[in-house]
Amino acid sequence: MRRLEGKLAVVTGAANGIGRASALRFASEGANLAILDLEADGLEATAEAARKGGATVLTIVGNCTDEAFITDSFKRIYKDAGFVDVLMNNVGQSARERASEFYKSTSDVWRFVIDVSLMSTLIASRQVVPAMREAGKGKIVNVASNAGMAGEVGISEYAAAKMGVIGFTRSLARELAPFKVNVNALCPGVTKTRVLERISEEFLQKIRDSIPLGFFAEPEDIAAAAAFLASDDSRYMTGQSVVVDGGRWMV
Repeated sequence: MRRLEGKLAVVTGAANGIGRASALRFASEGANLAILDLEADGLEATAEAARKGGATVLTIVGNCTDEAFITDSFKRIYKDAGFVDVLMNNVGQSARERASEFYKSTSDVWRFVIDVSLMSTLIASRQVVPAMREAGKGKIVNVASNAGMAGEVGISEYAAAKMGVIGFTRSLARELAPFKVNVNALCPGVTKTRVLERISEEFLQKIRDSIPLGFFAEPEDIAAAAAFLASDDSRYMTGQSVVVDGGRWMV
């Protein structure tokens, strides 16, 4: 549909999974890209795939929880690629192998999850908001999760961080609405990414059975919603939490 023709989209965590699928969807919609991730090989693979479709791609390798890295990266993006029309804050991670019920958890795990899943979103957003305010346009898509809404056992710090993303999204949306900048949250359910490799099939089946549609999302399913929120098709939406989880959580 080429809804992002000529625009620049920045995607954090674009080496794999939802970030990769969203970057490629944005490129297929006509966007040029600036993509960031800690994994150099995966990031370059995403870039090569986008370039085959005609997109110009700037790749930046580094840790998106490092404020100095993010600040320097966006200076480079504005200098080398121009105005950021779309920012997709995709970086995020649960405790994974360190996950536990809260009474067993430790503060170092909480801080890690909050840094990568919430602070990274605040830090990157801070880099684009002044220019978007001045230009009177822009789209920010924050990847949250249905985890906080569902209240799963064993991921309390992740649920807290992602609900923090939703709260930040609503507040920033209200702040930027007078400047015609749209800020929305995308709340995926269980998606077929590498994290599922760490989960037993028995537990995955229990989750699958709780999903009305009966299957897990592909990254491209989430990317399709991200493209909608990044385009002018969503121009009258701001501060919203768009749940894409097969009907597991119904708003």
